[in-house]
Amino acid sequence: MPRNYRSAAGTSRRRDISRTVTDEIIAQLEKGSVPWVRPWDCRHAAIGLPYNAASRRRYSGINILTLWNAAASRGFSGQGFLTFRQAAELGGTVRRGERGTAIVYARQFPGTDRGSRTAEAEGEAAKSFSILRTFTVFSTDQCDGLPEQITITPEAATSDAILPEAAALIAATGADFRIGGPNAFYDPVRDFVAVPPPDAFHEAINWHRTAFHELAHWTGHRSRLNRDQSEAFGSAAYGQEELVAEMAGAFVCAALDIRPTVRHADYIGSWLAILKEDHRAILRAASAASRASDYLLALADEGHLSASAQYP
Repeated sequence: MPRNYRSAAGTSRRRDISRTVTDEIIAQLEKGSVPWVRPWDCRHAAIGLPYNAASRRRYSGINILTLWNAAASRGFSGQGFLTFRQAAELGGTVRRGERGTAIVYARQFPGTDRGSRTAEAEGEAAKSFSILRTFTVFSTDQCDGLPEQITITPEAATSDAILPEAAALIAATGADFRIGGPNAFYDPVRDFVAVPPPDAFHEAINWHRTAFHELAHWTGHRSRLNRDQSEAFGSAAYGQEELVAEMAGAFVCAALDIRPTVRHADYIGSWLAILKEDHRAILRAASAASRASDYLLALADEGHLSASAQYP
């Protein structure tokens, strides 16, 4: 089979994966449901970031949204997932007739693997490229015979005060974090975060979501993750940055077992415009949100917070 044919087929499959995910998220946004908040609105789905129940590594990027949606829509009691083979290796089995959830990961290849002899001959640096591949995973709820420790679901934090783990993370960032005033925002020029006090919120637990949303913006400073934060309100780039911060705030809350009750839906219109314009935008935003949340979580002295992974 000619190489260019394989390349075209691979490109088509990658486009199908990203478009399928995007179309599903667009459908939810059009109904007024924010996919990265939905797990907290579902009384069945447990709080937390999805993770591989065998390796204990957290999933990241678009896989978080995909697995959160699966847990919420299908009533799974936990956020643990594994492959059919992993369930068998643990002494369990996936129940007959259960339907799995497809997740993706990007496998990196050096440019020379594609036969970039021309670039090498001309002395040019061969660029790497990635290929999206899929895996099917199953909730631990869909399995029988797994070890008990694999299926334990953590309790969610519901305190109305600033939770100690949240305070510790904020302190660990070293950010200029100011509590007070009527508005929540991040000032990229003077590099500080401002958040109203918890008693300014109808439910103080929601203060945490706002705090981590603004800290996600803070990670984008040029001295940290260097995201574009120069565009004006109402622009596509501004909406993209809000999408990243919104998801990153949700990811941090989930990692700390914090269950906010508010959804930041002010930007649904701009998010829909972004996703309809570019079907890969949600993959990029989710990836950037994972990097932002991982950056914050890595600063916390929390031994139970492990590195994330995009694969089973």
